[in-house]
Amino acid sequence: MHALKCTRNDPVHIPHEWYEPGDLLIGGMVSLIHYLSRPVDFTEHPSLVLTEIPLVLTKFYQNILALVFAVDTINDNPKILPNVTLGFHIYDSYSDSKMTYRTTLDLLFKSNQFVPNYKCGIQENIIGVIGGLSSFTSSRMADILGIYKIPQFSYGSFQPAVNDLITGPSFYRMVPNEDLQYQGIVQLLLHFNWKWIGLIIKNDESGEHFLKIMEPILSRNGICSAFTERAVEYMHVATINQFKKYAESIWPIFGVSNIRTVVIHGEISSVMWLVCIIGSARIIQGLFPEYKKRLSEAKVWITTAQIDFTLHHLHKLIDIEIQVFHGAISFSIHSKELQGFQEFVHTIHPSWSEKDGFIKTFWAQAFSCSFSNSTFISNPCTGEERLESLPAPFFEMSMTGHSYSVYNAVHAVAHSLHTLQSSRSSHRSMEAMDTLSHWNVEPWQLHSFIQISFNNSAGDEITFNEHGELVAGFDITNLVTFRNNSYVRKKVGRLEHQAHPSKKIIIKEDGMKWHRGFTQVPPLSVCNDICHPGYGKKKKEGKKFCCYDCVQCPEGTISNEKGEETCVSCQEDHYPNRGQNQCIPKIPNFLAFDETLAIISTISALLLSLVTVLVLVIFIKHRDTAIVKANNRSLTYILLTSLLLCFLCSLLFLGKPIEATCLLRQTAFGIIFSVALSSILAKTISVVLAFMATKPGSRMRNWVGKRLAYSTVLSCSVVQVVICALWLSTSPPFPDLDMHSSAEEIILLCNEGSVLLFYCVLGYMGFLAIVSFIVAFLARKLPDTFNEAKFITFSMLLFCSVWISFVPTYLSTQGKYMVAVEIFSILASSAGLLGCIFSPKCFVILVTPEMNTREQLIRKKI
Repeated sequence: MHALKCTRNDPVHIPHEWYEPGDLLIGGMVSLIHYLSRPVDFTEHPSLVLTEIPLVLTKFYQNILALVFAVDTINDNPKILPNVTLGFHIYDSYSDSKMTYRTTLDLLFKSNQFVPNYKCGIQENIIGVIGGLSSFTSSRMADILGIYKIPQFSYGSFQPAVNDLITGPSFYRMVPNEDLQYQGIVQLLLHFNWKWIGLIIKNDESGEHFLKIMEPILSRNGICSAFTERAVEYMHVATINQFKKYAESIWPIFGVSNIRTVVIHGEISSVMWLVCIIGSARIIQGLFPEYKKRLSEAKVWITTAQIDFTLHHLHKLIDIEIQVFHGAISFSIHSKELQGFQEFVHTIHPSWSEKDGFIKTFWAQAFSCSFSNSTFISNPCTGEERLESLPAPFFEMSMTGHSYSVYNAVHAVAHSLHTLQSSRSSHRSMEAMDTLSHWNVEPWQLHSFIQISFNNSAGDEITFNEHGELVAGFDITNLVTFRNNSYVRKKVGRLEHQAHPSKKIIIKEDGMKWHRGFTQVPPLSVCNDICHPGYGKKKKEGKKFCCYDCVQCPEGTISNEKGEETCVSCQEDHYPNRGQNQCIPKIPNFLAFDETLAIISTISALLLSLVTVLVLVIFIKHRDTAIVKANNRSLTYILLTSLLLCFLCSLLFLGKPIEATCLLRQTAFGIIFSVALSSILAKTISVVLAFMATKPGSRMRNWVGKRLAYSTVLSCSVVQVVICALWLSTSPPFPDLDMHSSAEEIILLCNEGSVLLFYCVLGYMGFLAIVSFIVAFLARKLPDTFNEAKFITFSMLLFCSVWISFVPTYLSTQGKYMVAVEIFSILASSAGLLGCIFSPKCFVILVTPEMNTREQLIRKKI
């Protein structure tokens, strides 16, 4: 290797004397000195008119040190590449397409006279290129390196500009796919519920590409961008009016508003632009009093992995503070501290000037000193300055993610060479392999071996996927700044590449630092104040969907957490409370045995049953008396028994509905009542036929007797039995829950199954009652012997009145009150039959027994 002059237009070279002679070189395209100076006129600092001295981002010097450290480590390890020494050239890629192309060609074909595609003179064997830091540089380099299939390892760039996609097989990224970073940004915003954010992007195609991908993802996750600012390289402000106009344009970034979170995408220039914006915002506060209280630097800055918080030495003189970024959250390329790297960095000293072409430039600008007797800068470099005294924006002692990527890139080349050596060892004798030059190694031969994974010295597995991207996650770091403009990065999370999309991000909030201007942490970043429980969101017309009004939840719905998008209905077995912020379990509604209505109904049914039994006992005891015999004793016993069962069947309606009670309650009630009404109808018909049979020559005498009475009872009852059997066989009643009739209760009921058959049962009973009433009414004026028709008429009138009033009352009530209405109707109608028909007879039997003779019945009215 030959030393090259370190000038602006020539490649920067660390002399090969630093290493033992070797055959293989790694070309390092490091974007270190591409911020070249232009004429600057600082009226406050006239000594800083620098037109020839480049402005160096001293922080990137660590990338070079990582390259040197990696090569040293490999050359000192005989197990990786025995008998082979790696070397390297470092070229400045610049920020111009033309210069990037030229320096790439220099790396491949440099000689005394530049002849593209020809290697003239002594030339080392280049086996790989590391670079560049930006996607712009990487894509320009790939245009040339891809032609010659030379492996290129990008250590900082992610997705290139949309029109310059790098898809060649020679390109490898030492960073993960950027889609993973997009997912991480969204998951981070959702984790802290930041829905109203600002975006700062680089004013180029990569920035537009970022917007094109991210904006739909943000929208799908309910996140809105309040503003999108494009970082420009130059700002032309000549007059105070232009400055004020410019101030209005950047107002969304620092205005006191509810935008607390800003996502910055781009590269180093985006932060440099933002630093200038910070200075402008402070000038605004001084020039325009109306903005004094309306500016706020309290933001959560979320930065992508391409961005680093860097400053150059001119920022020291214009008082730019890094403290505005206190609490920033960054996605960083995963890195670990390498054993021996700290000791290696501490050995850096200006005495390296003969070996390191960068050291004097770096040292002078890092410490704002000079190695010459220049009259412009009065501060000479003593060489006693210490790197650890530099603030982090100018140089970090701990390894950064980009430096870690450079280190891994060098090892990727070395391990691929090692694998190549191992594969060839199985085909050649060891004597023929003193050096790799005997193999005539070409760069393209490494591609099949680069994909093989290996573990670096820190224990991390280095693997590339089929697209040449590193298979890894990201570190999530929290920026903690100090008053001396330094900072430390605190790892507070991890973005995993293999986890489920909703679980990729891991955040440890404990110990996170936030901007000192926040009164609430984590801060809110929403378009509106968060809606309280009980309220939902209503979109504002003409605004983004993240802006809304809070409105009371509609009746029957709730929202039980702050910031709910919409109100939701409770489960069927719950109902909203008064504040509509929680669901309360509905109370089961059925006529339980321990309720007052149930107790009253039970007592009434038992008392009436007891009375019925007493009447039956009386009639059985006095069965041979005239009044009992006069009205068909058998029908009387059947009627009293059926009335007794009617009173008892009302108890089936009490308690929690179960399958057995649901099947029995309506059918048993219908059949028993039909027997009772049939008995009454038979009694009435018997009375009429008996009167008609007493007329001379009447043929009705043949019909009078028990056979007709029993036939009437049986035939009328069988019809009801058939209806109930059809009901039970087709659509029987069953226990059911009514969740909707009552807002606060679950009504436990017996679903009637077939409503038609249920009303057929009721209708048939009504038919029997009406027929009995008509027949009894027509027979009410028969002779005194048969005056029971009068009592039947009155009892049927009462019975019909009860059940006619039952229907609308039953339909207008629900729950246990519906059951209570039916129980009352059963008891009332049965008690009416019992009282109207049997109370006069019992009076005669018990109170006036002297009237209970055949002569008295013929002569007197009962």
